[in-house]
Amino acid sequence: MLYYKTQEEIEIIRESSLLVAKTLAEIAKVIRPGVTTLELDKLAETFIRDHGAVPAFLNYNGFPNSLCISVNSQVVHGIPNNTPLSEGDICSVDCGVLKNGFYGDSAYTFGVGEITEENRRLLKVTRECLYKGIEKVTAGNRLGEVSNAIQEHAEKNGYSVVRELVGHGIGKHLHEKPEVPNYGKRGTGMVLREGLVIAIEPMINLGTKGVVHDRDGWTVRTADNKPSAHFEHTVAVRKDGADILSSFEFIDEVLNKETTNAK
Repeated sequence: MLYYKTQEEIEIIRESSLLVAKTLAEIAKVIRPGVTTLELDKLAETFIRDHGAVPAFLNYNGFPNSLCISVNSQVVHGIPNNTPLSEGDICSVDCGVLKNGFYGDSAYTFGVGEITEENRRLLKVTRECLYKGIEKVTAGNRLGEVSNAIQEHAEKNGYSVVRELVGHGIGKHLHEKPEVPNYGKRGTGMVLREGLVIAIEPMINLGTKGVVHDRDGWTVRTADNKPSAHFEHTVAVRKDGADILSSFEFIDEVLNKETTNAK
């Protein structure tokens, strides 16, 4: 069953989603070669709890940590560990929180130190795919328009779209209906209605679209071991377009400041 949110509920989801955004900005401040993903995880958990919320992923279906951190060929659901990040890694950090009874969810793929031009382009195009999908989020449009816009932009740039993993509705539950695929045909899928809140999250591979599952029961990686990128926003459907409830502004502010300081 689809659960359409009231304006009041959307504002609560916005509060949760902005806390996710600020948590990811805290990660942006410290992510660098030599830092372990477990250190990033602990920082995030402390920050989330200090702001009156709980980490959404911790113990979710048995997941052992607060963040999903996926490095290089890992697509999603990577488990934080004690291995230090290396110069040139790309690192997807997926974060969710539960505050005041509603969830927020967002993901951002960071470059660790200096990354290759090939990886830089993958990150750029994957982020663009997210916003291409969001552009199609308008009441009256079909979900297939969103999915198709993501797929078209990825494939036009020579990348492939992961099929097995999708975005989702979000609200009182972390994962609600509908599923939001990152591939599809225009004119197909459910009609978007005002009050629907969805998490759109393109997972785009440098190589082929195939993925494999690690023995840990969580980590998904590319079948060809080539890099994958992942960006995610929580958005509400409006009559006049998408209302993006999460944000990359805080992250971009940190990263832009670091780039300026480096110069």
